[in-house]
Amino acid sequence: MLNPIKVLAIHFALLSLLGCNTVYLGTSKPAEYPSVSSISNNLTHNGLTHKNNSWYLTADQQIKEKNKLLDSVNTKPGAAQNIILFVGDGMSLTTITAARILEGQKQGFSGEENNLSFERFPFSGLSKTYAVDAQVPDSASTATAMVTGVKTDNRVLGLSEEVILGDCASGFGNELVTLFDLAEIAGLSTGFVTTTRVTHATPAALYAKSAHRDWEDPSQMPKSAIQGGCEDIASQLVNYKTNLNNRFTNANSNGIEVMMGGGLRHFLPTKDDKSELSVDSVKGGQRSDNRNLVTKWQKTYPNGQYVDNLIDFERKLGKDTERVLGLFNLSHLRYETDREKKQASEPSLSEMTAKAISILENNPKGYFLMVEAGRIDHAHHVGNAFNALQDTIELSEAVKVAIESTDADKTLIIVTADHGHVFTMGGYPKRGNPILGKVVTVGHSEPSLAADNLPFTTLGYAIGRGHRHLAWETDADLGYGLDIAAGRKDISSLDTTMPGFFQEALVPRESETHSGEDVPIYAAGPGSHLITGSNEQTVIFHAINHAGNLVKKAATALK
Repeated sequence: MLNPIKVLAIHFALLSLLGCNTVYLGTSKPAEYPSVSSISNNLTHNGLTHKNNSWYLTADQQIKEKNKLLDSVNTKPGAAQNIILFVGDGMSLTTITAARILEGQKQGFSGEENNLSFERFPFSGLSKTYAVDAQVPDSASTATAMVTGVKTDNRVLGLSEEVILGDCASGFGNELVTLFDLAEIAGLSTGFVTTTRVTHATPAALYAKSAHRDWEDPSQMPKSAIQGGCEDIASQLVNYKTNLNNRFTNANSNGIEVMMGGGLRHFLPTKDDKSELSVDSVKGGQRSDNRNLVTKWQKTYPNGQYVDNLIDFERKLGKDTERVLGLFNLSHLRYETDREKKQASEPSLSEMTAKAISILENNPKGYFLMVEAGRIDHAHHVGNAFNALQDTIELSEAVKVAIESTDADKTLIIVTADHGHVFTMGGYPKRGNPILGKVVTVGHSEPSLAADNLPFTTLGYAIGRGHRHLAWETDADLGYGLDIAAGRKDISSLDTTMPGFFQEALVPRESETHSGEDVPIYAAGPGSHLITGSNEQTVIFHAINHAGNLVKKAATALK
């Protein structure tokens, strides 16, 4: 059976041999892009085909290779030993398009012809993201749909729609089974890495059952919920093995092997001075129950490694590591560019992905790994396209790491988003115009002016806090410290490509919002053929279940 990734590599090599250099494939610098007139002048018609046109030849070759791929994909249940689900939180189609162009332009090309790593996957489809109770969803409902196969209400984690938001008692009896639950029961290794808090909505959907996504520690829970027997999300993470084994008779989970991200504050008591912890900012424990969950995890897993800084991440974690809890920030990890610029003691998403795979692949039965680029969403919420696109590019790097580190014949890789954002791209800029720049139209060298005689950027937001300019500042969250400034502004003298430029927004709001349109799904490996067409978001769970045969394996293990 042909390896799909190898087939794609052959595909790009063939294009190079054919001399199709006018279309940038991410491997070599293209020749000057031909104008429309030069293309017309060079056309040679042989019957009904354009034999000498690179655009035509490239697309024709892609179709031929796609036909070959249909015969190479393993469609049998259980064909995937390993499964990796990448989630770009808030990674709308516009975000992908703009990030693709930005990455190409950073490499010195026009940009439009570039592809992010996952855009080369052989199969793709669309995901409908609405929640049971909302046209426009949040990350809790969408993550729950992806990892359980069941849609639920906004702000609810791991519970069906029968739950009442914020009502502890209503959750009992409405718990859903997740991909993590199935994988653990079946004897696979499990893990997740995220640039958000490990207790944030998307990762929490894997392991937690909560009537409210905000219940990350007891200080965020109403007394009625605590008295009613509901467990906070951080505690559920540490107690996952016990909770799962108690829930299913004969279950023998050994616990989650990899957990890395931010959110240390939800694991420490309010009075903890963190004298033995080296993460930045020594204040910030939020647990009102006076429990130290880091200590509890270490006692539960004496052979596990706890790390909270980049040095220990690099020094303590190796291929022989049994399991790891990595908490590298009190709250979310930094934006990728901010992390690099300020030399924060945090690993990148791609570095965490590489470590996770090296640990999880020790299990001969296989593994399930989720990787979340969560701060794409946060940059959009504050209206800063720069960081949203840079973090999308880093997600692409993490996918590339996964491709290079795994066997394509045994590994299903899915890349998707949980929802979109009200993020737009328009204005008729000419090809190669800086994607973060002002609109300059074809045949012109100066920015276009709108009807109000002001220039405007290619990228913008329909709703949000609006324009502000922090120049070289790479921490987008600082934008929340400035007044809302929606509407048109005079940006004539500003460099809109700088990290601290925040795009204009039409409707003023404290925070930019999610959008309700479909988001893309990309897939490669065994079972990837199931990712086609327009789908309910719940199909992602079922495609993964088919590829890994997880329900059957778990049922067999419980007998």
